[in-house]
Amino acid sequence: MNATDTPEVVTVGLGDRSYHILIGKGLIGRAGTEIAARLPGVRAAIVTDDNVAAAWLPALTESLAGAGIESVAITLPPGEKTKSFDRLQEVVDAVLGARLERRDAVIALGGGVIGDLTGFAAGIVRRGMNFVQVPTSLLAQVDSSVGGKTGINTAHGKNLVGVFMQPRLVIADTAALDTLSEREFRAGYAEVAKYGLIDRPDFFAWLETNWREVFAGGPARTKAIAVSCQAKADVVARDEFETGDRALLNLGHTFGHALEAATAYDSARLVHGEGVAIGMALAHRFSSRMNLCSPDDAERVERHLRDVGLPWRMSDIPGSLPGAERLLEYISQDKKVSRGALTFILTRGVGQSFIAKDVPASEVLAFLRENHPG
Repeated sequence: MNATDTPEVVTVGLGDRSYHILIGKGLIGRAGTEIAARLPGVRAAIVTDDNVAAAWLPALTESLAGAGIESVAITLPPGEKTKSFDRLQEVVDAVLGARLERRDAVIALGGGVIGDLTGFAAGIVRRGMNFVQVPTSLLAQVDSSVGGKTGINTAHGKNLVGVFMQPRLVIADTAALDTLSEREFRAGYAEVAKYGLIDRPDFFAWLETNWREVFAGGPARTKAIAVSCQAKADVVARDEFETGDRALLNLGHTFGHALEAATAYDSARLVHGEGVAIGMALAHRFSSRMNLCSPDDAERVERHLRDVGLPWRMSDIPGSLPGAERLLEYISQDKKVSRGALTFILTRGVGQSFIAKDVPASEVLAFLRENHPG
């Protein structure tokens, strides 16, 4: 990014804990300056994975050093299985071993897995350190890096252990997306489409027309990321701790998380964004079954996911899945359950999602049986 280039700035408004999301090309090279301006005098631990480290760690380390920020790097294996107690302990031990203090910074350089794990570590080491997100995947830039949810997975389900930990800054370098595989970019795109399906029908229609340009890069990509970040920032500012309508952001996630758990978080079979894509299609199809929306809406969503190359039904997942009863158990364990009643994000049409409480388990089970590939 040239000195004359101005990044897009989205503000997450949380009073004295408000922070900026910077979006633009070449921002990793400016990360040191941006962090030093907000957190003067800090030292830093950078948490990343093997893949991202090879592409971006030298540039980030150099940028920090140029701004007078000493840093140590903690490099982990890539993949969903890294969101574990063992890796959390490894990060915590490394941060303490580096003699970092409470006012120092922990920087997540990577996708959603690294961001979720690093944010959790930053939230508990010394009872909370400064946390900076440098998301390098589309999914992390438009979703998981914004809003402060952190956590790890357990055998009981996904993200069941964690803390709310807002970052002090999010630096979304769109150049980092050029190194993603097509599969990873597509998976992140599912979360972009989600914002249109929640309550921005015009944005979904724009994506139906412009998705090829979003994939190709350039202004359409930056616009899609900025609109997505603004949509998420608006919701987080209204409902930081998910006591109300922040739950809308879980569209597709109740079915999706169950499918991820059912595949034992095997990224070769299913990554998070793919689970969300199938989950969003199932949520629309289930809404149609419950006479909440038209079958045409469900077909429109399925068609768009299919057009961009995303999976949209359970049979698109390689290998066999556990039975419908077991999938329902995973759904019941998910955090979207309150006092045993199933809560889903359902829809009355494209861009008309709502929180449905007390969804009958019997209806969900019948629907899972109908749609199960086995």
